[in-house]
Amino acid sequence: MSVHKDVKKVTVNSILEMKATVEKISVLTVYDYTMASILDAAGVDILLVGDSAANVMAGYDTTLPITLDQMIYHAQSVSRAIKRALLVVDLPFGTYQGNPYDALNAAVRVMKETGAQALKLEGGIEIKEALRLIINAGIPVMGHLGLTPQSVNAFGGFGLRATGVQEAHKLNSDAQLLHELGCFSVVLEKIPAKLAKEVTDHLRIPTIGIGAGPHTDGQVLVLQDLLGMNKNFKPKFVRQYLNLDTLITEAVQQYITDVKTVNFPNDKESY
Repeated sequence: MSVHKDVKKVTVNSILEMKATVEKISVLTVYDYTMASILDAAGVDILLVGDSAANVMAGYDTTLPITLDQMIYHAQSVSRAIKRALLVVDLPFGTYQGNPYDALNAAVRVMKETGAQALKLEGGIEIKEALRLIINAGIPVMGHLGLTPQSVNAFGGFGLRATGVQEAHKLNSDAQLLHELGCFSVVLEKIPAKLAKEVTDHLRIPTIGIGAGPHTDGQVLVLQDLLGMNKNFKPKFVRQYLNLDTLITEAVQQYITDVKTVNFPNDKESY
């Protein structure tokens, strides 16, 4: 049975069922109404309003500067477009790493104001109490381990994580903790494929990989990377399905030429 083809609306239960039936899960980031409409109609299982909006929409070097209000704005825009996909929203840096009750308040605000069906939080045992409160409040949570971009300064960059025994052991332990706390899935970012397979095989909840090899239960990419809109950003784990940078540049240059040569608008395009 294909859960993907059978469901009219993807839910947390749908995603868990896809793990049980060994059906891979497709996930893409999205930040605006127009793109969300296209991706939802195309049949993506999960649409993630990622804090990567700080990078691709606002031009920051890291995800750290984006605020809760800005994440809510992007999520509201996406939510208006979605009819089928599961909508997951990142809680931004600073909203859940401190007081667990502040984390709960931020989580409740996102759910109430955006129409999201789930949230994504980065980290393991360090945010245990925040996760417990949010999940116990009835809010589905997707975890995120490995290269967690909100911790980029602590890591000293965006390099491969969990290559050593100690960090790999902690990642395994954190993954089990997320499962026990009630997370419905976990993103594994930029870790060795062998470790990702080990974690995936031991969890009853789905794993979503990005730079974690082919053995996870699903894959996620940043939409702008998939579409080739960032010509200077081509990490090993990204497959570029389109070269929109070139296509858009050529279209805009043709428009400029048409305007300057009075080829646009023509008689058919005039009233």
